[in-house]
Amino acid sequence: MKTKEPRKPTLLVALIPIVFMMLSLLVGIFFLGLDPQIPLLASAIVATVLGLSLGHSWKDIEKGMLKTVVLPIQAILILMVIGALIGSWTSGGVVASMIYYGLKLLSPTFFLVAACLICMVVSVSSGNAWTSAGTIGIAIMGMAEGFGISSAMAAGAVISGCYFGDKISPMSEMTNLAAGITGLNLFEHIRHLLYTTVPAITIALIIYTIMGFTLTPKGSPDQVAVLQSQLDGIFIISPWLLLVPLIVIVLLTLKIPAIPGLVIGSLMGTICTVFVQGASWTDALNTLYYGHAAETGVEILDSLLNNGGIESMFWTISLIMIAMAYGGILEVTGTLETIVESLIKMVKSTGNLIATTVGTSVMTNILACDAYLAMIFPARMYASEYKRRGLHIKNLSRTIEDGGAVTSPLVPWNTCGAFMFATLGVHSFSYAPFAFFCFLSPIIAIIYGFLNLKIEYLPKDGAEEVEMPYAK
Repeated sequence: MKTKEPRKPTLLVALIPIVFMMLSLLVGIFFLGLDPQIPLLASAIVATVLGLSLGHSWKDIEKGMLKTVVLPIQAILILMVIGALIGSWTSGGVVASMIYYGLKLLSPTFFLVAACLICMVVSVSSGNAWTSAGTIGIAIMGMAEGFGISSAMAAGAVISGCYFGDKISPMSEMTNLAAGITGLNLFEHIRHLLYTTVPAITIALIIYTIMGFTLTPKGSPDQVAVLQSQLDGIFIISPWLLLVPLIVIVLLTLKIPAIPGLVIGSLMGTICTVFVQGASWTDALNTLYYGHAAETGVEILDSLLNNGGIESMFWTISLIMIAMAYGGILEVTGTLETIVESLIKMVKSTGNLIATTVGTSVMTNILACDAYLAMIFPARMYASEYKRRGLHIKNLSRTIEDGGAVTSPLVPWNTCGAFMFATLGVHSFSYAPFAFFCFLSPIIAIIYGFLNLKIEYLPKDGAEEVEMPYAK
């Protein structure tokens, strides 16, 4: 007996789980005060029921969920290692030393622009936004507390700098992915990417500079001096402790994989906890899992020092897994494909195509909850359309990074947004308005599309045509 083929959802049916997710998140988070896990779980149930009604078996739906849930396993491991690293660096006095000397070297006026520039350098060197935020980023957040600068603004500057590097570094997984899935030479992709990236980061840096001159920090010089004195009273502060993050950054620059590099950083933090701060091995090792606990009675210090540990990442890990399961159901049931096919029918010009590609990447970040999927999915769906219109594939490779790579930290339940919340301690909804680079990049990409700026076309004789893996 022949097995009945599942039906493809109509656009109206495909929108049901999408609309339900949006409404449940809105009501759950803003009116009921729920964490996003519950609305997302409810959305996954609705998507499952819809899939079953279309003729998909539970086995196929489960397979689709498991396929996507395992995608962020490396990210989850990095999350846990960074949790251990933050705990060990906090208890070892490494974070305190970075904050102590950072408060001496930086001024509140230029803090935001300096924070962005520092993260840019570290991220370009390491090729990874997560490791940059998990190392230098946590120290910058501590300095912001000391200066009395909004943590949301500081997080926005950190994320802008980190994702600049992750977007253009030859060592970045995202940059290599964008070039790889479109069949483009890596450095040709990066050169074309600079046309949208340089204006976006330049505007962001100008805004951070202006903000520095117009904002009035809450912390006075006396308060900063008191904070430094308190840190010096709790920890042994030494410039030698700054070698720990420096060594980690050098290791990552030398292309040591992120997980081994961060594990080495965690071990160095543990050694500092024992031999510099004088803690026992038991306490130092417990810090790797439970994080550093401090009860100083000073609110700002407690918020800085009660930090880290593998355990602190479990909330984020649960969010990532539920969100990825939901995205897997949408993919296996054909929901995303139906929506994108409907969008393609509305494309009338190059500007429309660029805007639709950006929109699809952003939508995939929201629905499939992963930056890699937000690049792979539109590359697969639109490659043929770019070829049909005579557009060079480098336009697609650039656009999926402009729309997919840098908007991922702006979505709270996306793997990147969840990671940044867990690492920097600021919710995506709070820092998103200040992560200027992340939303300027897709805007500039769309403007270029409609104005036909820096849009390259294939030669009419077919010379130099790049083989597009997904183009038919």
